Amino acid sequence: MRWRNTTKDFGAISVFIHWAVALVVYGMFALGLWMVTLGYYDAWYHNAPEIHKSIGCILFAIMVIRFIWRFVSPPPTPLSSYSRLTRISAIVAHLTLYIALFAILITGYLISTADGQPISVFSWLDVPALISGGAAQADFAGDIHLWLAWTVVVLSVLHGLAALKHHFVDGDITLKRMFGHPSP
Repeated sequence: MRWRNTTKDFGAISVFIHWAVALVVYGMFALGLWMVTLGYYDAWYHNAPEIHKSIGCILFAIMVIRFIWRFVSPPPTPLSSYSRLTRISAIVAHLTLYIALFAILITGYLISTADGQPISVFSWLDVPALISGGAAQADFAGDIHLWLAWTVVVLSVLHGLAALKHHFVDGDITLKRMFGHPSP
């Protein structure tokens, strides 16, 4: 498998980033749902949010790299069997997922820095608080963060179902390309 995308296939970097982001997003979603159920005296009450914030900062960096990579190594051209509606739907779905993912990461940052404190990324580095608006900022960003998280999960499930439809109903190679299989 090539590192870069070709006009027919996804390269190893795109495939790896795609599946790594998917796994991390679902893991972060589960972690987020779990940590809001924790009580103050729970052993993970303070640790879970710190892990969530650190992974979120790393995910932001990966998403920036992923965004840049789309320009450095453009994705393969759509299959000729795709209808106009399928092509437009794919563009809209991918664009919406990108925007929603970046918005989740930004709102997470706004929640975490609302008190003016930096985010410590696994004690490796600190991400400074550029905007700090206190509880009102944390509450507003938190509401948006929650809704966006559910939106990304629903959209990604629909994205996965569309890929399965391409594979099992249409019989095309859309799903195989995202697993790195070369086109025939």
